[in-house]
Amino acid sequence: MKNIEALDCDVLVCGGGVAGSMAAVAAARAGARVILAERYGFLGGNATAGAVAQFNSWQTASGRPVVAGMAQEVVDRLRVYGGAGEHEVFVMSTGHKMDRVAYAPEVLKLVLDDMVSEAGVQPLFHANLLGVKCAHRRIETIQLLTKSGVLNVHPRALVDTSGDLDAMQHAGARFLALDEGEALQPATMMFRFGPLEHTALDALPKQEIAALARRGYESGHLARAALHFARDPFSADGWFNISRLSIDATDAMALGRAEIEGRRQAWKAAKYLREQVPGCEKGRLQAFATQVGVRETRRVHGDHVLTATDLLRPTQFEDAIAAGAYPIDIHATAGGDIEYRSFAEDHAYQIPFRSLIPIDLDNALVAGRGISTTHEALAAVRVMTISMAVGQAAGLAASLATTQGGDGAVRPVDISQLRIQLAMQGGLLK
Repeated sequence: MKNIEALDCDVLVCGGGVAGSMAAVAAARAGARVILAERYGFLGGNATAGAVAQFNSWQTASGRPVVAGMAQEVVDRLRVYGGAGEHEVFVMSTGHKMDRVAYAPEVLKLVLDDMVSEAGVQPLFHANLLGVKCAHRRIETIQLLTKSGVLNVHPRALVDTSGDLDAMQHAGARFLALDEGEALQPATMMFRFGPLEHTALDALPKQEIAALARRGYESGHLARAALHFARDPFSADGWFNISRLSIDATDAMALGRAEIEGRRQAWKAAKYLREQVPGCEKGRLQAFATQVGVRETRRVHGDHVLTATDLLRPTQFEDAIAAGAYPIDIHATAGGDIEYRSFAEDHAYQIPFRSLIPIDLDNALVAGRGISTTHEALAAVRVMTISMAVGQAAGLAASLATTQGGDGAVRPVDISQLRIQLAMQGGLLK
């Protein structure tokens, strides 16, 4: 195996999902030399490879915005390409009220390409994590397996946005265990189906949609009692989120089996849609997502463990770096139900900077679904809008830790300065 020359940088971001993309762009815009390592040949993670196709929960139930900043910039850029719908409030097939912006996953790839290129980020595609070398609580070297051989990257600070926190795992960081009675949330294989007759679908009473979903689940055609989908902005198709795969996605064998089972579930669901759901009679299964969408695997043990109580109270944090209003949404591993705890009309919660800092490391941050939370709290803060806000904060903090003579240590970052700069960039902190 050929080795190529080692690279130095201020900030290395491991994982190019929406959290990682925002982190890399934020750090580079603030003056850091940034490398963004991604296993695929495109960015976006669950938003593109997972084809989630909608950004949920921008506001409280009363309509007060809680996520903006670079997340809003992503949507604005999507609209320039014609790749995003309008912000809307809707009722899901499960009966729950939600707000969203639907988007075209393929177009999002272009938007993220634009953002990292314009910011001066060095993207490193087709790169898989091979190893991590640490000394004295600091990450010193990240080994990446690339098409050119093994690349050794020496960052002053690392941001792990890989979802599964593979860099933290190799670095020996501690993770939070599930409590008794808890289980990892299941994954989903998104699929594209169409054309849909949206007029007919929109005319269906909500109780009829719920009954069709329940009937499909009880008959074994649907893996969960839901008919939830996001419209594709470029066609009459929809991206459907109605499969259920109970796995530990850090288990390579289990993940492979889940990809196969997810496609089988999608095929059965598409047949049920075509034969039983008004407005779907002319539809066909058009595409599978590149990968299963994973809701939960590892959660880092950070300086602060964000809890459901913090969200429900809500706790006001002096080091808050992002806000959210998405409910506690726990998908059961078996059966078709979800545990869904909504908040009051103007209720929002905060995410503290300390929940991004691994307790065992000094020059590392985590963003995305692996931040330091309990299982219940993660069920709320894992969504992509919030992940983008947290990613922006992590990238800016990493830049502050490495520029102007900083050695990459993240705890000494001036929180007041971080919050001021986030607000100046349009970030909402409460």
